[in-house]
Amino acid sequence: MATYRELKAKIAELEAAASEVRAEEIADVLTELRAKVAEFGLTQEQIFGAQGRAAPHPTLPPKYRDPVTGSTWSGRGRAPAWIATAKKRERFLIR
Repeated sequence: MATYRELKAKIAELEAAASEVRAEEIADVLTELRAKVAEFGLTQEQIFGAQGRAAPHPTLPPKYRDPVTGSTWSGRGRAPAWIATAKKRERFLIR
């Protein structure tokens, strides 16, 4: 029966060998993929889709205006300081 130390040494050897084989296989796969991408002229979006790219939000027209500074706010997102504490926002409405 093998000792604990011998088994740990064997595990370390196997992990090192697995890392080397994995690196070689990754290099081969990348070479194949690059060749196919170049051959067919593929783009990143065609390969991976439109992941991570949110559609841009349309710019909304201003709904409120600060009578003192003329600053505007569309009513979306965090309210600016000049309207955040107002009890009646109706008086800031743009008509």
